[in-house]
Amino acid sequence: MKFTVMIQKIIAFTFALALSTQLLIAQQISPTADQIKMLTSQWTGERFPDGRPKVSDSLLKRLGNVSMEEAWGYLRNKGYHNQFENDWIIIDDDRVMTGRAVTAQYMPLRPDMNDLVREIGKNEGRVQAGGTNSWPIDVLVEGDVYVADSYAKIVDGTLIGDNLGNAIYAKSKRGVVFYGSVRDMAGLSEIDGFNGWIKGHDPSFIQQMMLTTINYPIRIGRASVLPGDAVLANKYGVIFIPAHLLADLVINAEFIMLRDQFGIQRLKEGKYTAGEIDSRWSEPIVKDFLDWVNKKKDLPMSRQELDNFLKDRNW
Repeated sequence: MKFTVMIQKIIAFTFALALSTQLLIAQQISPTADQIKMLTSQWTGERFPDGRPKVSDSLLKRLGNVSMEEAWGYLRNKGYHNQFENDWIIIDDDRVMTGRAVTAQYMPLRPDMNDLVREIGKNEGRVQAGGTNSWPIDVLVEGDVYVADSYAKIVDGTLIGDNLGNAIYAKSKRGVVFYGSVRDMAGLSEIDGFNGWIKGHDPSFIQQMMLTTINYPIRIGRASVLPGDAVLANKYGVIFIPAHLLADLVINAEFIMLRDQFGIQRLKEGKYTAGEIDSRWSEPIVKDFLDWVNKKKDLPMSRQELDNFLKDRNW
């Protein structure tokens, strides 16, 4: 019996070792387009060649006007409780940034694994000069936000300085969200249009760190991030929105903004009491609101989008 158990353990160990070896050999820096499609299978719209969802530029522009509370509340109601992170150092906190996530994962340096990553990168045609922290930058396109988890390392954990910052902005016209640090803050702040949400900054150079993946799911603080997520970053935090929820989130937020504008205006006019506005609206208030909306010239959405939204509205 003991001999049989020993043989079983040896077989199990050998199988596990063979499986881990195969996984190591099959390791990719980035998933295939089909693998990203599986990760983001609820998105049915256009995609980039790498498989990431390609949410529209117009929706990203409208997203910039959405408050963090409205985005957070919508996602919570949909069951997405882990999409927000705050307590950032922001390069320019007066500006809002929206875009599509390109994700990267960093880990403490382990030489054998780092050698494997470099070998795989070489086979994939990635640049061998310099550090692997330039590889995520190489895949950026306009509208992308470079989102990286570098495990909050500050000293010797600086993922970019102003040189790489310029490269990022040249390709993406956006900036970065790093659960980690940068260097050359003065130089980064001088890049017109560039912005960054980071956990710290330090004069040191990056060392004893290694890139492990690009465009795999990552963790940013208490948020889970997938490649192609829509990013909303402002002075109040950063939220990562699943691509398939973006359109509905935006129009819901825009409708709430219209409702709030109407309610504040009518309260100032003394037409309704606070209790009437802050509870379920009566039929006369609903009719008044719809008349107000129909006369409004500067709607945040198209008239057709609003009409379609109101069809399903339960007042």
